[in-house]
Amino acid sequence: MAELPLALTCGKASASIRAMAKVQKTSSSSSGRSKASSKGASKSKKKNSLPAPHPQRGGVEMVDPLVRAQMKLYEEAMGLFHQQKFQRSKQELEKVLEGPSKELADRARTHLRIVEQRMKPSSEQNPKSPEEHYQRGVAMMNLGRWDEARESLEKARKLAPKADHIHYALAALDCLTGEADSAMANLKIAIDLRPANRFHARNDEDFAFLQEDPRFTELLYPEKDGYAG
Repeated sequence: MAELPLALTCGKASASIRAMAKVQKTSSSSSGRSKASSKGASKSKKKNSLPAPHPQRGGVEMVDPLVRAQMKLYEEAMGLFHQQKFQRSKQELEKVLEGPSKELADRARTHLRIVEQRMKPSSEQNPKSPEEHYQRGVAMMNLGRWDEARESLEKARKLAPKADHIHYALAALDCLTGEADSAMANLKIAIDLRPANRFHARNDEDFAFLQEDPRFTELLYPEKDGYAG
């Protein structure tokens, strides 16, 4: 086997040395990084051992599950408020008052006053015209104050006996209070005065009480076979 030239042999040795030096340097660097990492982990561990701050939302501590539930109710109430669904917003705000957070209860109380004010018709104190009595009657229906609603709507009908929307509102009120015969009579007048009310009543949830009554189906769907006129 022929001997390699000296220069080439030295070159190979130099390359090996360089490779070994690189390995040692890498090892040293890794060791340094390992120590640094160890120190960093130690610092991180110390930091993690500190108590975490209580999460807050709008100044209200959210640690207690009852407070979180109270906050959820409050947010739902405010969403309904912005949609102008004041009756449902009022119900949710009243639930917020029962929660443990005084701050949330105070906020709910403030908005409750606003909601009640918004729900109050402008002509509630002294309605005079048929329309004012009608508006007050509808407002009372939305509040579930059936007797006051009927009183106002009856006054509106007396002043404007041919106003179809007043008869329609009375029919809806009759359904809400379980008066099927009166509801049918008022709805028939409303449809006679304005046939378009027939189509409105088909999709009106207020008339769910009459859905199983064949008279209701006959009145709303006269074009169906099998119903006598």
